[in-house]
Amino acid sequence: MPGETNTYDLVFTTSIGTPLEPTNLRRDFDALIAKAAVRRIRFHDLRHTCASLLMAQGVSPRVVMDVLGHSTLSVTMDLYSHVMPSALLDASRAIDLALGTVESEAS
Repeated sequence: MPGETNTYDLVFTTSIGTPLEPTNLRRDFDALIAKAAVRRIRFHDLRHTCASLLMAQGVSPRVVMDVLGHSTLSVTMDLYSHVMPSALLDASRAIDLALGTVESEAS
């Protein structure tokens, strides 16, 4: 109710401030998936999807770590480094440029 505090100290609640029931959340999530006509995934997969999309867009692994709430960068990189296949190519291009073995694209 408006003006009342959340006695459960939760981020997401029902419309009356009580904890979400997993069955209701799953049902509502499945309905949204059907409405969007996308492939069905588990609710927990949203976390992995978020991380994979961020990494694929070149967001700093440190920022992804903070978004996911991982305690160390190594946890994030162990789980999501496979999403960065272009990272090795970018690294090899950078070292080639640094060593002068290829010309810069800006030249």
